[in-house]
Amino acid sequence: MAKGPRVIVTLECTEARKEGASPSRYTTTKNKKTTPERLEKMKYNSNLRRHTLHKEIK
Repeated sequence: MAKGPRVIVTLECTEARKEGASPSRYTTTKNKKTTPERLEKMKYNSNLRRHTLHKEIK
């Protein structure tokens, strides 16, 4: 276990559920001290075959 402000977060696709496809998920780390809000990134969704917005989930 790493000590400090960095935590592992999961990013899930926001557009896949609207279109009836299974959502893609990515894991990454973030620093909770410098980024207290939820993380949003453009990542590739292989089911939709394009880059989509992925948001942090609990």
